[in-house]
Amino acid sequence: MCHDPAGRPPAPPRSAAVGDTGLTTLTAADGTRFSAAWALPADVAAAGAGVVVLPDIRGLHSYYVALAERFAEAGVPAVAMDWFGRTAGVAEGGTRDAGFDWQAHVPRTTPAGVDADLTAAVAELRRRTRPGLPVVTVGFCFGGSHSWRQSGGDLDVAACVGFYGRPAMVGEAASRASRPTLMVIAGADAATPVEDQLALAGRMRAAGADVETAVYDGAPHSFFDRAATEWAEACQDAWRRVLALTDRVGAAASG
Repeated sequence: MCHDPAGRPPAPPRSAAVGDTGLTTLTAADGTRFSAAWALPADVAAAGAGVVVLPDIRGLHSYYVALAERFAEAGVPAVAMDWFGRTAGVAEGGTRDAGFDWQAHVPRTTPAGVDADLTAAVAELRRRTRPGLPVVTVGFCFGGSHSWRQSGGDLDVAACVGFYGRPAMVGEAASRASRPTLMVIAGADAATPVEDQLALAGRMRAAGADVETAVYDGAPHSFFDRAATEWAEACQDAWRRVLALTDRVGAAASG
């Protein structure tokens, strides 16, 4: 399982006031409508970069709505997107619940469809903040794979973060990787061997990308959103690495 239904996002290591939050429906360039959540820090003008959150196989579960708000709490504006508007329509009530049949819909996603929807999510984030805001993709499992893929893609994103993704989904994009990338790797990942993820990092570095890997020994797949507190230290370190990357991207853009 990629997501614990009882899991809630761990608190970030820094905290500020949260401003506006909400659910919305976005429209991709080809007319596809899909659900998204957004959250802004109270001092949105001070944000150097924003994030688009790419969920796991469950799509826009309430966990990812809460995670967008956690980013806003850390001073980073965020939009979290749903995967399944193309095959399941806009999520009823805005989010996918535990009864959603993601297994029927994940195989029907395509990289082109993901990229079209991600483009709309980036545009929404900038509409709610400012034009040209540097955007970092932050994905988990299925979303982590697509986030890593953006390092070698053509979309207007500044950097890419993926938690416990699948290298096979990155494919040939690894040979074109050029954007700063953070790979958060569960040391006891039963879904994807650690060595496969490290090998992907090597291919992306060979292509020219600045790739940071963080391996958490003993941590299971999906450790960042499990309810157990035993991975609190790993979660805090992962948070620090993600926020360091968003801060670096923001500083580079302002400099």
